[in-house]
Amino acid sequence: MTGSGSPDLWSRWGEWQKSDARGMKGGEALIAELNRIVHTSGITSPVTTKRGLAARLRYLDSPAGRAELTAQGVSPRTIRTWMKAKGKTSPTKASRKAIDAAYWQRRRENLIRSGWLAKHMDNGGQGRRMEIHPVDQSRVDAKYRRDLNSRTITVRYIWSDLVDAWAKKDANTVDEIWDDVITDLDSDYNAYAYVSSIGINA
Repeated sequence: MTGSGSPDLWSRWGEWQKSDARGMKGGEALIAELNRIVHTSGITSPVTTKRGLAARLRYLDSPAGRAELTAQGVSPRTIRTWMKAKGKTSPTKASRKAIDAAYWQRRRENLIRSGWLAKHMDNGGQGRRMEIHPVDQSRVDAKYRRDLNSRTITVRYIWSDLVDAWAKKDANTVDEIWDDVITDLDSDYNAYAYVSSIGINA
């Protein structure tokens, strides 16, 4: 990324890693945070519990849900058995993992298709508050450490494009969107090209 930001800060991977700061690209942090938001909006009971298993099977009891279970390697015969049992079944550990993966994949697709996620993040045009936590410098020699603080900003207008890129698993576009986000910080925005994490109030 080029611009008016401070050129001596961690804007490129080689320079950032050389000083042994720890973190990830801002775009990767955006993806991780969207994944967290999707997971916290779904079934909270683990698939290892009776309630969690039954809830996932109910959610997957549709042609699309059964197709996703098949894609996860479950045989049609086994799927019929599970659905007929209405949750009163004891799948193996591997089968529960497949059920959980199928559930979250369908959940993700439904939130994208319905437009719920983009609308939720846009928040009626008010956007969402984002906390940006800088890279971990605990391993960096004191003479090379930068004076970086966590930053909080309200982010608007990006959410439709971000959810679309996330849905398509287009990491390059997510990276470009992150560049747009950090340019609203100040002249040291390049210091936040890499972060330890971000948090979105959603």
